[in-house]
Amino acid sequence: MIVEEQRVWDYSTGRVGGPLVCCEMKLKDWVEGGYRSTDKPNPRGEILVGGPNVTMGYYKNGSKNEDFFVDESGQRWFCTGDIGEFHKDGCLKIIDRKKDLVKLQAGEYVSLGKVEAMLKNCPLVDNICAYANSDETYVIGFVVPNQKQLLALVDQYGIRGSCEDLCSSEAVEELVLKTLTEAALEAQLERFEIPRKICLSPEPWTTEMGLVTDAFKLKRKELKTHYQDDIERMYGGK
Repeated sequence: MIVEEQRVWDYSTGRVGGPLVCCEMKLKDWVEGGYRSTDKPNPRGEILVGGPNVTMGYYKNGSKNEDFFVDESGQRWFCTGDIGEFHKDGCLKIIDRKKDLVKLQAGEYVSLGKVEAMLKNCPLVDNICAYANSDETYVIGFVVPNQKQLLALVDQYGIRGSCEDLCSSEAVEELVLKTLTEAALEAQLERFEIPRKICLSPEPWTTEMGLVTDAFKLKRKELKTHYQDDIERMYGGK
C-alpha cells in the first residue's frame, strides 16, 4: 500500500498526493521499461516505500519476500511494482505497473495497462484486456463490446443477429478492430501497441466468472486461461 495524503487545497486529479510523515518514498530506475529518476520533466521509476510502518514481509508467503529489503541504515523498504512520477510540488502520480509491461519479439516494450486505459475511452468498449506473448511481434485483445454501440455499428453494414452470433463473427471482429485502431491512433498509441487481432465476448466479465477481482480489476492469468483457444487462433495456431 502506498501511504499518501491529499491536501485540502489540492484540487488536481489523477494524482495520489504526497507521502505522509510516517514514511519515505523514492523511485528506483527501471531501465528495461524506460523509466529513470533522471527523466525530464518529472523523475520516473518503480515506487519504493520505506519506514518503520513497512512490514517485514508477506504473512506465510516467504517466496514473495524479494519485494522487501533493508538498506545499510537498517530501514525497511517495500518495492511496490507500481511505476510513478513525482511532480514538482512533491505529489506522486502512478503511471504504470511493472507486471503489465511485456517485451515483444522485436524488443519493443508494451504497457498493457496503458493500451487498455486508452481503448476504454472508446464508446464501443465496455471492457478490454490486452495481451502479448513475448515470442510474438504484435498485441492482441479480448473485448467486451457495448451492446448498444455494437448493434449500431453492424446495422450500418446490414448485419443482423444475436449478440452471441455477432461476437463470433469474423466480419464483426474486423469492424470492431477497425474502430479500435482508429481510436488508438487518435489516442497517439504507437503502432506496435495497437492490438492487431481481437476476440469479442458476448457477456461481461464478472467476479462470479473469476475473471475480475471484487474491485473489477482484470485477472490476467485467469483471462489467459479462459481465452487460450482464442489466443492460439489469433497468433496463427502456434
